[in-house]
Amino acid sequence: MIQLFSPLKLRDITFRNRIFVSPMCQYSSDDGMPNDWHLVHLGSRAVGGAACVIVEATGVSREGRISPFDSGIWSDAHAAAFRRITAFIKQHGAAPGVQLAHAGRKASTDAPWTGGKPVPPSSGGWQPIAPSPIPFSDGYPTPRQMTRGDIDAVTKEFVAATRRSLDAGFELVEIHMAHGYLLHSFLSPLSNHRRDDFGGSLANRMRFPLQVTRAMRNVWPAHLPLLVRISASDWADGGWDLPQSIAFARELKKLNVDLIDCSSGGAVPYAKIEAGPGYQVPFASAIRRDAGIATGAVGMITDAQQAESIIANGEADIVLLARAMLKDPYWPMHAADQLGMKIEYWPKQYGRAR
Repeated sequence: MIQLFSPLKLRDITFRNRIFVSPMCQYSSDDGMPNDWHLVHLGSRAVGGAACVIVEATGVSREGRISPFDSGIWSDAHAAAFRRITAFIKQHGAAPGVQLAHAGRKASTDAPWTGGKPVPPSSGGWQPIAPSPIPFSDGYPTPRQMTRGDIDAVTKEFVAATRRSLDAGFELVEIHMAHGYLLHSFLSPLSNHRRDDFGGSLANRMRFPLQVTRAMRNVWPAHLPLLVRISASDWADGGWDLPQSIAFARELKKLNVDLIDCSSGGAVPYAKIEAGPGYQVPFASAIRRDAGIATGAVGMITDAQQAESIIANGEADIVLLARAMLKDPYWPMHAADQLGMKIEYWPKQYGRAR
């Protein structure tokens, strides 16, 4: 049996294989609204055989977006705009998922193909917020330090976005706690210098992310899966690391999180990342083993046999593909051919090409 194409059940959702489309910013929304680009981009990956298609980091508020061009779900109109996309994804056999996010101190930046630099309020941007008033890097604005009232308000924004995600037709929600964005910036001692109940000790740095998780799980239906993406390491001295990630994953498991999506980096610009094929897989393997929770492996997974080995060896429960899926929306179909696996969900319109 080819394990990459074995089904996986999380709560009441059975995924047809272990290949998920990782959330990838498209910088193509107007005021957070998904459009025809998103329908085609996301829908083609469902047609291509993925088990789950996860929408890009989607702002829980207008100010929570990474860029002014990211998708959002801070109003009922946004939820309504997603419905035709989620319906199309389901129609073609994949589960529609959404990554809910707040960019924190890395918010209000331009699209990468126009430089990716911070966008000031005078040009349609806004002042970011963060656990501490520490800019991400030179040239970035100093974020406003969040008050306790801000922390509670953002928690409510995540809850409202979770409710809207259900109304929009999503069957899976992933909380973005990675890559230096708001929730990760509370976890990392490199970006969190607070001296109150939300900074200092590991328990205090975890407090806000766990508060958000608890509140979201309470409104997300019990029969649907909830995932969390973390950066398992900051790749920097004195930063967030694997032992803390394992401890955090244990706490997330207690809150009925179903799977940890194990990425890394993004907290600081000077991180020394030892990148290479499958370089983040050991994080997924260690968290799966030591925290006793399902994990997803992501990062430079491009080859069918490589992906199969990760699942077959018990290093992770799913693989999440990003750039490989940008290059080839039909990667799962081609992987099945390479592994000698006959899959039954080719669209009938493409049968002649089989």
